[in-house]
Amino acid sequence: MERFEVVVVGAGVAGLAAARLLTDAGRRVVVLEARERVGGRVWTDRTGERTTDLGASWIHGIDDSVVAAAAEAFGMRMVEFTVGGYQPDSRPIAHYSPDGIRLGNAAARAYVADIHTVDATLKGVIAASAPDASYRDVTEAALAAQGWDADRAQRVREYLEHRSEEQYGAWIDDLAAHGLDDDTVAGDEVVFPDGYDRLPAHLADGLDVRLGHVVTGVEWGADGVALTTDRGAFAADAAVVTVPVGVLRSGGFTFEPALPEPVAGALSRLTMNAFEKVFLRFETKFWDDDVYAIRQQGPEGAWWHSWYDLTALHGAPTLLTFAAGPAARAIRTWTDAEVAASVLEQLRRLYGDGVAEPTHVDVTHWQDDPFSRGAYAYMTLGSTTADHDDLATPVGGVLHLAGEATWTDDPATVTAALCSGHRAAENVLGRAVPIARLWER
Repeated sequence: MERFEVVVVGAGVAGLAAARLLTDAGRRVVVLEARERVGGRVWTDRTGERTTDLGASWIHGIDDSVVAAAAEAFGMRMVEFTVGGYQPDSRPIAHYSPDGIRLGNAAARAYVADIHTVDATLKGVIAASAPDASYRDVTEAALAAQGWDADRAQRVREYLEHRSEEQYGAWIDDLAAHGLDDDTVAGDEVVFPDGYDRLPAHLADGLDVRLGHVVTGVEWGADGVALTTDRGAFAADAAVVTVPVGVLRSGGFTFEPALPEPVAGALSRLTMNAFEKVFLRFETKFWDDDVYAIRQQGPEGAWWHSWYDLTALHGAPTLLTFAAGPAARAIRTWTDAEVAASVLEQLRRLYGDGVAEPTHVDVTHWQDDPFSRGAYAYMTLGSTTADHDDLATPVGGVLHLAGEATWTDDPATVTAALCSGHRAAENVLGRAVPIARLWER
């Protein structure tokens, strides 16, 4: 059995950040990673000449962003793309009516104004909501308060449903009322034309990372921790566990003794989503040049309602859409060709039969990834924002959980992962460490 001062489980951004800071502080650290690569849910596919971020894509707001600071320090090229959050009007968006006709400027402005009106009402409704209220409950109350006719209310209702799905991969009835409390964007959003995976690659440089090591159990106690893997046992004074909520709840990863409160309760109220990306590349561009995104209203948009123009990022006509919540679960067994055909049916409804077949199709399959079991975590009914931080409560002085689900201010992001890894390192060391040490080396 190999022994270290700290074992970090998972070589995603959270685990690598913790390991980087602990190693720089002089601790003997090993990182155990189940996959044959670093990065976790930051995963860039470099097939052929294409660079496609199949996992994380955006920094959702670069103002005072630690991820933006790290990316700049690592020389990562960034391109502004400020509709990564499900925003109605941050950049030019082509809105299409239920009949498949593009809304004129006046109609689009009125529709967007209605969304902002409901959002303003939502703040008070959410603050006064019951502990077990869903996002559906609070949005319906906010809509009812407007006194609109059925059609006008339905258009905004659809938007709120799609926002729930696209932000958290959850159906609106399943998301906690406070599930979108963090839905704010500070500054421009950016994407990475050369791939987001350069961030974890830089963080991993020089670390002792053991790939292909599947951890299945952690025993913890006063003497430290012992970890069971498919390649032998490891022991340490402390462990930082950064595996996703989906794995922690799967039964395939155990703690002995079981996690105590408040960690166990928080984990029981968070769950993994169903959220997949669909990239379509074309020979020629058939959509308008002056828009960042395309959105359609009405029943036809139940699954495929939003497309994002990534042409500037990929150097070829490219649209990105998402299968989220019910749609993601429904297509889980479909081939990529079947998914593409379903998406194209809606695009042809808006742009006509002249929409050609794509040259390349990429569909993610995070639901079937045994080392994530979904794309990221969301708050189920009865959960509160405090559950994120509670999940990271140190256990017995030797066990620390980190990752995107453990950070309250901006969960489900690379920022959350990076910050949670930094916090875990500080907890292990028992002292403050500047987060900038991750990139100022």
